[in-house]
Amino acid sequence: MSNFNIETNCIRGGYTPQNGEPRQIPIVQSTTFKYDTSEDMAKLFDLEASGYFYTRLQNPTNDYAAAKICKLEGGSAAMLTSSGQAASFFSIFNIASAGDHVVCSSCIYGGTYNLFSVTMKRMGIDFTFISPECTDEEFNSAFKENTKAVFAETIANPALTVLDIERFANFAHAHGVPLIVDNTFATPINCRPFEWGADIVVHSTTKYMDGHSALVGGCIVDSGKFDWTKYPDKFPGLCTPDESYHGITYTERFGLEGAYITKATAQLMRDLGSIQSPQNAYLLNLSLESLHVRMKRHCENGLAVAKFLSNHPKVESVKYCDLEGDKYHELAKKYLKNGSCGVVSFEIKGTREDAEKIMKKLKLAIIATHVADAQTCCLHPASSTHRQMSDDELSRAGISPKTIRFSCGLENSADIIADLAQALED
Repeated sequence: MSNFNIETNCIRGGYTPQNGEPRQIPIVQSTTFKYDTSEDMAKLFDLEASGYFYTRLQNPTNDYAAAKICKLEGGSAAMLTSSGQAASFFSIFNIASAGDHVVCSSCIYGGTYNLFSVTMKRMGIDFTFISPECTDEEFNSAFKENTKAVFAETIANPALTVLDIERFANFAHAHGVPLIVDNTFATPINCRPFEWGADIVVHSTTKYMDGHSALVGGCIVDSGKFDWTKYPDKFPGLCTPDESYHGITYTERFGLEGAYITKATAQLMRDLGSIQSPQNAYLLNLSLESLHVRMKRHCENGLAVAKFLSNHPKVESVKYCDLEGDKYHELAKKYLKNGSCGVVSFEIKGTREDAEKIMKKLKLAIIATHVADAQTCCLHPASSTHRQMSDDELSRAGISPKTIRFSCGLENSADIIADLAQALED
């Protein structure tokens, strides 16, 4: 059998031990790999044979974990990176360079916004940020002749807007570019963007996929369905010879299913080396085995907390798409049928200082620059992850100075709610 359900693939996907082999993926803690002849190694450097020669590019432990995530997302190829930021960067830089342009949802993680609007802009790549609820006219006007991709988050961090994936995919494809979706908050347990037209998925594996504050990492998964060859002038890196690999054309050698990830590995990982450590990949694979169980509990706790907060007199508003009456509830019913995530964003009645006072009174929930953990944690985005944004940029990202991002862990929901209740007392 090969067509297992996603819960089974969390445990069994990506690695099948043979007779007498270890049940768990082996940790290949080695920088280099030995070969009998220079000719054998030359084939690897020419991409004529598969294998490993230096862990800065690839490592077997990493590939086992990436294969599992690829299976969960329903993709054709995947690679691990050193962080979610590296995954977002590679996903764009693999197909865009100086002088190019990308359309991006304005409701994204603050670190990603800074990566795109500041760092990559200095590299010559321009980004146009649009509201995920923009009109068709506004969406179309955001594209330029040099646009190479559209980027968005399934569930935005921390605004918790739900992306209309089909709509974004249709606009991207109408303009001949792929849709790249950050699926970190939903995970493939609750949403598989490829089924709705997305072309590339990225993850911060630091979040729910790990779920225990033990590792930093990222992943890129390719659907293998976007036809780069229809737009050879737009994507020359994939459709014309790469002189740094003796004239290989990736789409010709590796097909649509393998071209994008092979290029990202052979070029970007070779030159930038943002590889995830084998130890982290091993821990990631362990955590993936329980992802389907953990996500269900995170969602149950998230909904319980959202209901409590929505009825509290000191809370001005609550954002949680599984909550009846939430602005994105209908989209959630379409794209997130198994639940969304354990993160609840809420605004308190009062000021920024009042929000910070409430957080100081929490006893069970920890204040941390983290989210999607087994332990409940929270932060004040305007003072931390989105601190670099102006008030106008915060507003366009769906955040206010009074917003608290509350990530429900795996504890008993009654204990989490009791902690919030005492923190909200006068």
